[in-house]
Amino acid sequence: MKLLLTDSGVRNKSIHEALVDLLGKPIAESNALFIPTALHAQRNGAVQAYRVISGQEDRAPMAGLGWKSVGILELTALPSVGEQLWVPRVQGADALLVEGGDPMYLCHWMRESGLADLFPTLHHTVYVGLSAGSMVMTPSIGEDFVRWSPPGGGDKTLGIVDFSIFPHVDYPGMPDNSMANAEKWAAKMPVRAYATDNETAIKVVDGDVEVISEGHWRLLNP
Repeated sequence: MKLLLTDSGVRNKSIHEALVDLLGKPIAESNALFIPTALHAQRNGAVQAYRVISGQEDRAPMAGLGWKSVGILELTALPSVGEQLWVPRVQGADALLVEGGDPMYLCHWMRESGLADLFPTLHHTVYVGLSAGSMVMTPSIGEDFVRWSPPGGGDKTLGIVDFSIFPHVDYPGMPDNSMANAEKWAAKMPVRAYATDNETAIKVVDGDVEVISEGHWRLLNP
């Protein structure tokens, strides 16, 4: 997969251009599947899921970017239906749009649903993560970000990339997400870590990492 790990969606021209470049064609000619699962493990998740699916959440643009089509892939439903109903849809999508929420809940259902097992085969798919949807691709998120605890506990995530992410640095209304706290968090992480703000994304293609930003970010423990 080609990864665009955003902090807060496709918020600016630079991130938008990076997405189009990864797709290899305009967004208006691309089909997407939207994954809202991480929202279910947080307060008012159902209301937020409606807002983002309908494209009303303009603070974190994802589903409302003008895609040719957008389908909903709810991971919690997949184990109870046959793979023939959803695997071809995933394989045929140009992009997977993975919403934020709780990263450990999302990681659990990516594994339980079988979606994570498909990732190594999706060579041309563009994975667009937002907050938790980006963090889930890292090796671990750190104890500070564990709210929903998976069976067996821990903070281990999928490990598709070899770095961790501290999102929403200096975001209004999130006093704990300061750069100072990001530095303390990074000091306990076993891999290099990026602190990102809402105007930042990390592009990963064939292991090459590029930060796309019109805001501020830091590589904390290279």
